[in-house]
Amino acid sequence: MIKIEAIVRPERVNLVLTALEEAGCTGYHLFNITGAGQQRGVEVFTGRGAGTVVRTALPKTMITTVVADGMKDAVVEAILSVARTSEEGAIGDGKIFISTIDDVIRVRTGESGDVAL
Repeated sequence: MIKIEAIVRPERVNLVLTALEEAGCTGYHLFNITGAGQQRGVEVFTGRGAGTVVRTALPKTMITTVVADGMKDAVVEAILSVARTSEEGAIGDGKIFISTIDDVIRVRTGESGDVAL
């Protein structure tokens, strides 16, 4: 089993969720987060446009899912295809983290492994 954590721009979340469902991935969790990566923030206007401030922690959304090993490539490609804001992408489009999961247990029934997904 593979855990996929995708950090994307909040305005791209609905596109990513639709792409995940089309790829056959129906279980996921959403987290609204803030953080800093290579983008290192943006300059925003404060007050009535009189001043600016650099906001280093930007709002993002993290989508987490656990899928069978065979679905990894399809899920990653689905995320990549819609999370980019342009053909070549832009700084701040996000990251995808992939981890191996040893086991999963469904609390209700006690089932484990792929059956519990």
